[in-house]
Amino acid sequence: MQKTYSYPQFPYRQSDEQKSGRPSRHAVVVIGAGPIGMTMALDLAARGVKCVVLDDNNTVSIGSRAVCYAKRPLEIWNRLGVAGPMVERGVSWKVGKVFFRNDLAYTFDLLPEPHHQMPAMINLQQYYLEETLVEACVRHPLVDLRWKHKLLSLTQDEQGAQLSVETPDGIFRMETDWVIACDGANSDTRRLLGVEFTGQFFQDRFLIADVVMQADFPTERWFWFDPPFHPNQSVLLHKQADNVWRIDFQLGWDADPETEKKPERVIPRIQAMLGPDAKFELEWVSVYQFACRRMKDFRVGRVLFAGDAAHQVSPFGARGANTGVQDVDNLAWKMALVQSGQASAALLDSYHEERAFAADDNLLNSTRSTDFITPKSKGSRRFRDAVLELAKTEPFARPLVNSGRLSTPTPYLRSSLNTPDAAAFKGRMAPGTNCADAPITKNGAATWLLPQLGDGFTLLAFGDPGVASLRVGDVPVRVLRVGTDVVDAQGVLAERYDGQSGTCYLIRPDQHVAARWRRFDPAKVEAALRRCLALH
Repeated sequence: MQKTYSYPQFPYRQSDEQKSGRPSRHAVVVIGAGPIGMTMALDLAARGVKCVVLDDNNTVSIGSRAVCYAKRPLEIWNRLGVAGPMVERGVSWKVGKVFFRNDLAYTFDLLPEPHHQMPAMINLQQYYLEETLVEACVRHPLVDLRWKHKLLSLTQDEQGAQLSVETPDGIFRMETDWVIACDGANSDTRRLLGVEFTGQFFQDRFLIADVVMQADFPTERWFWFDPPFHPNQSVLLHKQADNVWRIDFQLGWDADPETEKKPERVIPRIQAMLGPDAKFELEWVSVYQFACRRMKDFRVGRVLFAGDAAHQVSPFGARGANTGVQDVDNLAWKMALVQSGQASAALLDSYHEERAFAADDNLLNSTRSTDFITPKSKGSRRFRDAVLELAKTEPFARPLVNSGRLSTPTPYLRSSLNTPDAAAFKGRMAPGTNCADAPITKNGAATWLLPQLGDGFTLLAFGDPGVASLRVGDVPVRVLRVGTDVVDAQGVLAERYDGQSGTCYLIRPDQHVAARWRRFDPAKVEAALRRCLALH
């Protein structure tokens, strides 16, 4: 059925440890070469950690699958040098519209303020995104990407983990300090360890139809409640690359998945929506049921879980892959510091603390979206329809409309790694929050803040603190002086960070705020850094 894409076949190769029959000791083994696993490998490699990635397949994901990628993951991929091709090929958008029956009920803008390097959202088929990541992994000397390697067994002790892996040449054993499981919702790693999800499956089904067509719909997210072409259900429309349009049809729990995927069932639904004379071709069809679940603990000894292997959300709001990339962003710098001996393994416990907090936030938003989209009682349905009707004319009702709250970062406001504010600040850049980007100049050339922060600890100083660099134990802190090293010509940086003269921010390696002060104090910076390293 695929019309616009040919799937690559990546080569299986025998590793040196297979040939020798003697297990090699690895720093990190990543299970799963999907978007999360490959992003994890690239982030670790960017921090000097060599890793092996195992995948039991030898191609990219089948079908468009995840298609919406938000600004924060794009910023993370930009730090890793891979966002450019994604943004160039993807369809950028920021406006969404919600329709109730025939009428427009609500319009939203995901990025109403200017001065951000990355777009609010891009739509891009997952196979294109994975191709970009594969190419980057193959190029990087610290990433060993191994196809047709299936994890069969896993044991662990206080020193590391032992893996049994099946390949076309037979079974061999590996040893590693750490395992990071990025092998999806049906994780073999999770099954082998005997750990389960807690949460709920939703009793509803949706049809994905990827359609190739020339259409004059604007590049926006359109969501219909109870449209005349699909009564009593909901429909979602997105544009992707190559003139592929994603259409999601709510089917109801009683729908038979295999029957509904047949072209003779799918095509009439699309014709009812687009008109009987519409010209289109089916690209990919799938039926899905969704869940909102997570593991009790994202760390199980020497094994850590990320992405769908750790948590599942419904697709409304594009929170799956976007959340997984932020798992990577949180874990990679901590693993790198532990592997280098600059921090103890206790720092890895903060991964679960922070990312489980984010997962719970995503699960709550996802559950609320699902309950609004698929009301389970007559009372819930009446409430939803009343909200949609009121939203057409009454501003107070519009925030209640929930066709899927689009993915935004969850600030770690209660993290044990934060140093609480001792002074008053305006704005949202509190400890635990990811840094907002801003336009700046460096050596007279226009650039952006986030690339200048780098991937280590940085002291962002508004003015000159009197030091060019800092070091706490073996951990360096780079000083970035606003006014000297970079210039805030438009004042956006000072506005977003309430950057009064003398203000200093301690920025973590994942570009989250660890602490902030109104004046530089080396003792306070040291204490905050020790806290951020889980040394307090």
